[in-house]
Amino acid sequence: MSVMPDNLASVLRLLLVTDDRLLAGRDLVAAVQEAVAGGATAVQLRLKRASARELAAAGRMLLGAVEVPVFLNDRLDVALAIGAAGVHLGTDDLPVARARAICPPGFVIGASVGHVEEIPNGEHADYWGVGPWRTTSTKGDAGEALGASGFAALRAQAGARPCVAIGGLRPEDVPDTLEAGAVGVAVVSGILGAVDIEAAARRYAAALAPVAR
Repeated sequence: MSVMPDNLASVLRLLLVTDDRLLAGRDLVAAVQEAVAGGATAVQLRLKRASARELAAAGRMLLGAVEVPVFLNDRLDVALAIGAAGVHLGTDDLPVARARAICPPGFVIGASVGHVEEIPNGEHADYWGVGPWRTTSTKGDAGEALGASGFAALRAQAGARPCVAIGGLRPEDVPDTLEAGAVGVAVVSGILGAVDIEAAARRYAAALAPVAR
């Protein structure tokens, strides 16, 4: 599914981020479908243990199984090869400016921004993933927790780019993220770590409902 600039904020309202460890023993597609049924508005496919071939196969399966946009984490080459809606690039990945130079129009690029030194790289991105909101076990190199004040300070540097909060977020945190300027939240363990994935996604979606577009 393609993403137009004018609806990017709504697409990012509830961004599901996958994780190999949390999915161990469970079907990726089924888990993502449950999250989408519960209200996830986009999916970032993050499979750190997968080879490029395995990531491409998983991405193609998701593209054929869900109606929401699918972004890939880290691997721009794979994202372009399978026709994903976009890519999310961390600070150790290909610089966003270089990625922008080879991407087709309409291809979405997100960037991780966790402190001021990462802002220059994010200036070429369509959106920022800002975090961690609080300490998280799903990304050991995420840095110190930002909280509401830290998030708001970085959000103020984003200009018109939408920002999503990420990092240990719970449904009860959603109002504070919105107050700090987030257009939505990116969730990993809060959804995929639940026994009932659809119900977990619904709790986040309900908290985000006042900003639904």
